[in-house]
Amino acid sequence: MRIHLTSVFVDDQEKALRFYTDVLGFVKKHDVPMGEDRWLTVVSPEDPDGTELLLEPSGHPAVRPYKTALVQDGIPAASFAVDDVRAEYDRLRALGVTFTQEPLEMGPVTTAVLDDTCGNLIQIVHSK
Repeated sequence: MRIHLTSVFVDDQEKALRFYTDVLGFVKKHDVPMGEDRWLTVVSPEDPDGTELLLEPSGHPAVRPYKTALVQDGIPAASFAVDDVRAEYDRLRALGVTFTQEPLEMGPVTTAVLDDTCGNLIQIVHSK
């Protein structure tokens, strides 16, 4: 068994697509109209057949309180692996990305947490 698809709830799919592709560097995999929304996924350019991230619309009534609680408590909605947290932090800060946690070493793991502009905190992580 493998993880095929996971999702983050986003306030605006088009804005999310721009952020996740133009800023974070993912590539669009699927973009299928589904009424007012889309089945919109992105993947890592390093693994185009790997796990897809669904940019899921935040329309369900349970989503807003869920996302608000996570952000208020500083809990990331997702975690993405990077080769060098400090380098990625510097690259993203130069692009105007807001971080809620600067790079932090915790034993064999270094993390940082950013705001995805679509209502989520996202963690970047590197394990030694």
